[in-house]
Amino acid sequence: MARAPTTADAFNAVAEPRRRQILELLARGERPVNDVVGALRMGQPQVSKHLRVLRAVGLVSVRGAGRQRLYKLNAGQLKPIHDWVLTFEKFWDHQLDRIKERAERKANDQVPGKNKSEKET
Repeated sequence: MARAPTTADAFNAVAEPRRRQILELLARGERPVNDVVGALRMGQPQVSKHLRVLRAVGLVSVRGAGRQRLYKLNAGQLKPIHDWVLTFEKFWDHQLDRIKERAERKANDQVPGKNKSEKET
């Protein structure tokens, strides 16, 4: 029995760390397969397999240029992931506010020449 595909959408495709590395590399610009192979120090068959998955879900596109095949990021296809992650932003903002407040309190506590009562006023 054939194995069911596990990369039917962008979420599943980017779950694999090597595919995320490929996307990060392609975010810098269009590249031929051999550049991806060299930059990530992976074998060509593995890179081609990952690129095939990324193409199947629309995250990358390919075009021929002479004997080379150039791969390009389709960043717009990452929008569903971006939108989903945004639902958690309020938690990060809250945490950042707490970290900032704690750092400011600590900085005020370390002001030389002031005693605790002077710092609070």
